[in-house]
Amino acid sequence: MGYHRAFPDAVIVGVDINPQPRYPFTFIQGDALTFPLDGFDLIHASPPCQLYSISTVMHDKSKYLDLVGPIRERLQGSDTPYVIENVPGAPLINWVQICGSGLGMTRIRRHRLFEANFPMMGVPCSHGQNHDILSVVGHSEGSGKTGPGYLMADKQLAMGIDWMNRDELSEAIPPAYTEYIGGQFAAHLKAAA
Repeated sequence: MGYHRAFPDAVIVGVDINPQPRYPFTFIQGDALTFPLDGFDLIHASPPCQLYSISTVMHDKSKYLDLVGPIRERLQGSDTPYVIENVPGAPLINWVQICGSGLGMTRIRRHRLFEANFPMMGVPCSHGQNHDILSVVGHSEGSGKTGPGYLMADKQLAMGIDWMNRDELSEAIPPAYTEYIGGQFAAHLKAAA
């Protein structure tokens, strides 16, 4: 959604090995490790993060694949500008960090790292003294509650995402992040012209 906001006339295409019935743009179910990369102006890859996430410290991490390296290798082999996103601790190279608090999302502390093959600046944290922070992590069951006293709608509003279910939201990048990255990419294109 953020890339759509940054480039309203662009065709946004999502590719995932799993079905994504609520994805709001063109969706193709496929394997990112084999999907054709030609014809795109920018590729944004978000390999699974569970291997690196502190949210999975209690789980057997050996069942999670390490796809950051293989994705990077594929993207470096193409001539297309790219961004790779993951959580702190992931083996990204020359990454920048974006925090929702630095983008005005006062209830979100969602640090994400971004590696790109074009110049990009991060967004510093601005957590301040706000203690009304929503945790939007993990996969839980229940009747709409997603934490102490918070409904799913509270988390959707805080993240700027109203089309995802609980599990999808827990793995999502807020649109404000990709809108910011889209702006960075537009500045790069302008400077290169």
